[in-house]
Amino acid sequence: MDRRTPIAVLATLALFCFSSVHADEARIDRRALVTRHNPSFTTIDPSSPIMVGNGDIAFTVDITGLQTFESEYSSLVPLMTQAQWAWHSFPNPRGYTLEDALVPIDVRGQTRRYAYLADWSQTEKPAIAWLRENPHRFSLGRVSLHLLSKSGAPAAFSDLSDTHQRLDMWSGTLTSRFTFEGREVAVETRVHPQLDMLIVTLTSELLEERRLAVDLKFPGVAAQLNPNPADWDHPDRHRTTMTEARPREIAFARELDATRYYVRASADVDIASARVGRHHYRLTPKAKTRTLTYLVSFSQSAQPTTFPSPAEARDAVAAHWARYWEGGGAIDLSGSTDPRANELERRIVQSQYLMALNAAGTVPPQEEGLFSNSWNGKFHLEMHLWHAAHFAAWGRTELLERSMPWYLEHLPRAKERARAQGVKGAWWPKMVGPEGRESPSTVNPFILWQQPHPIYLAELIYRDRPTRETLMRYRDVVFETADLLASIMHFDENRGEYVLGPPIIPAQEVFPPLTTFNPTFELEYYRFGLQTAQAWRERLGLGRNAEWDRVIEARAPLPQRDGLYLAAESFPEQWQQARSPACSNGHTAPACWNRDHPSFLAALGLLPGETVDAAAMRRTLRAVEAHWDLRQTWGWDFPMIAMTAARLGEPDKAIDFLFFDAKNNQFGRTGMTPRVHLDAHAEHAVPTSSMNVGTDGPGYRRAAETYFPSNGSLLLATALMAAGWDGSEGHAPGFPKDGKWVVKVEGIKPLP
Repeated sequence: MDRRTPIAVLATLALFCFSSVHADEARIDRRALVTRHNPSFTTIDPSSPIMVGNGDIAFTVDITGLQTFESEYSSLVPLMTQAQWAWHSFPNPRGYTLEDALVPIDVRGQTRRYAYLADWSQTEKPAIAWLRENPHRFSLGRVSLHLLSKSGAPAAFSDLSDTHQRLDMWSGTLTSRFTFEGREVAVETRVHPQLDMLIVTLTSELLEERRLAVDLKFPGVAAQLNPNPADWDHPDRHRTTMTEARPREIAFARELDATRYYVRASADVDIASARVGRHHYRLTPKAKTRTLTYLVSFSQSAQPTTFPSPAEARDAVAAHWARYWEGGGAIDLSGSTDPRANELERRIVQSQYLMALNAAGTVPPQEEGLFSNSWNGKFHLEMHLWHAAHFAAWGRTELLERSMPWYLEHLPRAKERARAQGVKGAWWPKMVGPEGRESPSTVNPFILWQQPHPIYLAELIYRDRPTRETLMRYRDVVFETADLLASIMHFDENRGEYVLGPPIIPAQEVFPPLTTFNPTFELEYYRFGLQTAQAWRERLGLGRNAEWDRVIEARAPLPQRDGLYLAAESFPEQWQQARSPACSNGHTAPACWNRDHPSFLAALGLLPGETVDAAAMRRTLRAVEAHWDLRQTWGWDFPMIAMTAARLGEPDKAIDFLFFDAKNNQFGRTGMTPRVHLDAHAEHAVPTSSMNVGTDGPGYRRAAETYFPSNGSLLLATALMAAGWDGSEGHAPGFPKDGKWVVKVEGIKPLP
């Protein structure tokens, strides 16, 4: 599939997907569903700006509709222009390679080498720092308004009045209005669906008065990459070259070390371009006009001079988004009387918009998508499932498939990594950039729950498109990943069982890697991955893989103690400790294990849990409710727990967990959720050099103003709750049957 294949063309295929709306019910009014949740503002919300984009590029804008007053927003809210293809590396004159980060680790009598850091202080070493920081995402530029007062002074934000802003998600149009010195200014902002192009329409008498213009500013890349990598203080470290200047068009070539990209701006009237600074240009209409449209595009290569007309560009945006919403899945809760229904519907709709912008690109997205940087803008493959699995469940499989080629392209490197660790198959790293090199870390080398993800994602694609073509396209990734799952587990002669780890760090990242083994979720996920890979072999007419079957049949059982599932067999004291005064009642000590992700619940929730004892999992869910420090969790934990409750036949609990009152589970006015850490509970302290950190009240630190795994997991959980899962019964089995919920569902696939 061409990377520029528009959502608009492909999403219409989903119109004929499975629908759980009864035959005598009217179809969901998609437009009414979407538009009743359009975000609107009359004042700045410092933590919730609006984004516009197309999946490959995104613009974060202020209340003027452009990037004019960044200082009015939280320090964790940079108004950036980021693209999936925009990566930069600082020079590497000493030639650092991953070899410089590898350290020997004894693995059952064999020496293996991992990019492992014993503690975060090692990130200060030049080689480690360079390997972690490069490559990184950067900001392509800033597009802002230039407003002049009657006295000739630049406008301050306090000079604006009557500010209004509304995002029409149905048409992809952001409309911003304000008054400046008695003159109204209207700004319409859009992003073209196939071109990485901003479409800006200005309407104001200030244009006639030559007091309104558009500024283009280009930053360098700062040494501090998070959350805002833009460097405005060292103009000598990068280059902007004007390559063309025509009556209605201007073009630039940009150089940041070895990175090159191109910018082109055109207008529907003749414009004058003035160089205001070394990397700062101002575009002003030459003739008097009250309205004009600018097209500003960014690309990796020099662009053709023929652009769409403003009208064609606007029509393309409208068609793109209308077809996006008309295709794929929908959940309508408008007939419900539960007071939470409208809010849940809002979160679902706005999450669909945000994920189309931030998680539908050609590489897996970083946790902050195209909004801001953390971990230097790299992506974390264990989050790819939460970011993108929902696309297939919601009938938008083509959007998941845009990032799946990354696995195909990097399969040879993943196989090399597996061989270096003495195992078969393909070993998928955790924190990486587009080139596929893992990053040294205290946790990265030993996180293993991302390994089955390519199988899970490929299976969701097959369930939506059960063809031989699908099987053939992903068979190598599925089979090589399965080889890894089987061979990374070792046979313990004394136990007569296959054991997972050490070394391993579970999804609950609080456990030491060199002594942890048999984490519950990973054990079940590896079994699921192997069983699914066997199904792929059978679909292709191949025999079952005997080695995979041996591991499936002799895999260690899921660990329990006192009738409760453990995070890992190696920590049997988990629940005894969780019940102690030091670890209960909101006073969790750093050594307690009842914090971070309660990922063992996902063995029956995210997964069908074929070897899970439902009664034991029900007791474990109760224990989490009673003893887990849910303050020290992440945004995807709550939908994950909701999935467990739904599969256990407790839909009331599922809704309760979706609305659990935690700082990490708040959906702002645009649908974004923050990422917050509780300082007193952080055993693995996150270095401020790697993440963007602010404050959020006593004991807390806010690490980002948005965390898109929250939105993706919400969509996956509500898909399960609305459309069900293999073997579920009845309509919307994950929603309460108390008469307060009226659930209309269209175009959503049941999960495994």
